[in-house]
Amino acid sequence: MQLTNRRVRLMGTVIDVSIYHEHPEPLLDQVETLLNLYNKRFSANDDSSELMQINKAAGIHPVKVHPELFELISLGKWHSCQPGSHLNIAIGPLIQTWRIGFSDAKLPLPEEIAPLLDIINPNAIVLSEENQSVFLQEKGMKIDLGALAKGYIADRIADYLKAENVTSALINLGGNVLTFGPALHNPDQKWRIGIQDPKETRNTNLLVLAIRDQSVVTSGIYERTFEIDGKTYHHIFDSQTGYPVSSDLASLTIISSLSVDGEIWTTRLFGSSLERIFQEVSSQPNLEAIIVDKDNHCFQTAGIYKIRLS
Repeated sequence: MQLTNRRVRLMGTVIDVSIYHEHPEPLLDQVETLLNLYNKRFSANDDSSELMQINKAAGIHPVKVHPELFELISLGKWHSCQPGSHLNIAIGPLIQTWRIGFSDAKLPLPEEIAPLLDIINPNAIVLSEENQSVFLQEKGMKIDLGALAKGYIADRIADYLKAENVTSALINLGGNVLTFGPALHNPDQKWRIGIQDPKETRNTNLLVLAIRDQSVVTSGIYERTFEIDGKTYHHIFDSQTGYPVSSDLASLTIISSLSVDGEIWTTRLFGSSLERIFQEVSSQPNLEAIIVDKDNHCFQTAGIYKIRLS
């Protein structure tokens, strides 16, 4: 059995899905269909997406949504409202104003940012479990699921493949990686996952992990940036100031069982102190972390030493 790969350009990134199966192509066709479906459901950049129907109804009326969209928003709201969390799914107005990662990125004026701070409160997302509906209390509010959707989608793709009796796969959504089953091409049957060196060009690894049935997600200030007047601005925002979060970190990698957990915790903890990151990660089951600061010093939780190759 050979490893078969399908590459798709979607969600503003390159997606690779690699599976071991006797008849891989029909399965990969269905994976591609699912990826397009999830993009249509969760995108904050597609005016006709299911998520955008909620944003358009902000301050007007609740919107009944698909159970998966309700689940993801509920999960995102809970983590956004935790003390000290840097995750905020209500951050949409800031993202749309700064446009970092898009060709029309700009440095907004302070008077543009100030009014947005009143409409990025995740507590103003009203969820009705009974009606499976979402209501944004203030006009102008916008949910953006970019910080956790890819992880959630990777987990759902894995569920589909397992249900179709695929026993081994690697799902890579633009660097957010999820693996399950044995990597049959390696003697130890572990998948090799490189951790990007933040100071170097893409695909230059700081270290390499050997994993199985785990996810690796990295968030870094080198990913989506723009520069103006010699100052670089990155895409991870501070909800208190409306500006990119101030941090000594260059990147934070989380290793987890579920990919969505990796996405959530890389954003929740980005901008926190080294001590707090270690404390939070060690208090969660099945989480490990690799932290790289702006001086390229690398810090790792204890479990990393069992899975790193170099």
